[in-house]
Amino acid sequence: MGKLTGFLEYSRKESAEISPEERVNNYNEFHIPLEDIDEEERQNQAGRCMDCGVPYCNYGMILNNATTGCPLNNLIPEWNELIYTQNMKEAYQRLLVTNRFPEFTSRVCPAPCEVACICGYSSGSAVTIRENEYALIENAYKKGYVKPEPILTRTGKKIAIIGSGPSGLAAADWLNKRGHTVTVYEKSDRIGGLLMYGIPNMKIEKQIIDRRINIMKAEGVNFILNSDIGLTIDVSEILNNYDRIILCTGAENPRRINVPNNDAHGIYNAIEYLTSVTKSLLDHVPPKIDLMSKKVLIIGGGDTGNDCLATAIRQGAISVIQLEMMAKPPTRRLDSNPWPEYPRILKTDYGQEEAIEEFGVDPRIFSTMVKEFIVNENYDVIGAIISNLREERGDDGRINMVPTGEEFLVDTDAVLIAAGFTGTKEYIFEKFGLEADNRGNIKTENFRTNHEKIYAAGDARRGQSLVVWALREGKDVAREVDKSLMGYSNL
Repeated sequence: MGKLTGFLEYSRKESAEISPEERVNNYNEFHIPLEDIDEEERQNQAGRCMDCGVPYCNYGMILNNATTGCPLNNLIPEWNELIYTQNMKEAYQRLLVTNRFPEFTSRVCPAPCEVACICGYSSGSAVTIRENEYALIENAYKKGYVKPEPILTRTGKKIAIIGSGPSGLAAADWLNKRGHTVTVYEKSDRIGGLLMYGIPNMKIEKQIIDRRINIMKAEGVNFILNSDIGLTIDVSEILNNYDRIILCTGAENPRRINVPNNDAHGIYNAIEYLTSVTKSLLDHVPPKIDLMSKKVLIIGGGDTGNDCLATAIRQGAISVIQLEMMAKPPTRRLDSNPWPEYPRILKTDYGQEEAIEEFGVDPRIFSTMVKEFIVNENYDVIGAIISNLREERGDDGRINMVPTGEEFLVDTDAVLIAAGFTGTKEYIFEKFGLEADNRGNIKTENFRTNHEKIYAAGDARRGQSLVVWALREGKDVAREVDKSLMGYSNL
């Protein structure tokens, strides 16, 4: 807890944002930290953490198919109290007990901890947990608390981690601190996986990732880039040279839209598009996919679709439409969606805010799906036939979206498919000789695959999920690998 009566004395106050009109002119992060303006106010916000008795905020769980509470089990009430009492270094140290990458989660996590906050349930406004976490880690960098701590004793065990996304980085960090020699292989030209290329610069500037990677390098973690195991490097080389291998290769198979002309020119996968834009920013070259003056159609209403929306606006798209298959959510919780479940209510994210400012209308069209793409004689996409959908409950009790028979036409010359991802790339199974589960993910038992030396974690194992779950998976797989090598684990 912070201050016993803090939730009664202080109202929730969040960091400011640069206006949509101004921020669309660049790709920079656009939040103005509260503590940069009023340091005492950050203490007050931490002081709102109440003596709730059972802090749901730090118990991550899945309720009704959505995450509530922190998957990392962050000791939130403890470090909130330390912030309030101005013990920032101690608060940072308590945060590190569970989360080695708070500079990532405080930027890109949707804060399910705040959903489960009892202060939010009782007063209507949760504690600013994510912003408090951001204040802790950035203050720690500023004050020099974050610095390399080289490992003095090594176990002699060698571990290869395939993939440098959140789960791979987390596994590498924990295992390196245990004293194992860790090498991370990344198929791309930069470290970070999804964090580097799948999430745009507006949400996490890439020097933030590099800042942490440089610390990991100084602590002894080895990184090898442009190395696609199974394609550019033979699997036998990895199996023969390492005691354990952890696959953190992600869920990279984009969900296809199986309609006529779905391979027409001008139709792109969302991650392909976001990657091209981020690479252009970092390499100072023109993007491979440029939507300047394009009429953009985005298929998918989730986080990735929203990121595509914001990016297209920054590139100069002249119109943007975002299709959402599901029905428009209610504006408040329904009785069927009680606390502490994640609230299934209408939210307007940063990309949609920018579209409303830019074009004067919310870009989302709910209960819709593409029926067919229209092409010209050169097989360029020039439009799409859109079907309206309605809810229909199946025999299994699940709600399905089915066509109403009503359709309309949309003019578009650029389509971004942000419909999610399903399973791991096929060559991973083939080259490593692994079994798949019924969703196309790597099949494991306590993170170990059917090969005794090979483990898996993150989206490759659990399917597409949140960054914070990937970090949790990285820690958990590190513990299992450590146990298998040493007979016990203190991770």
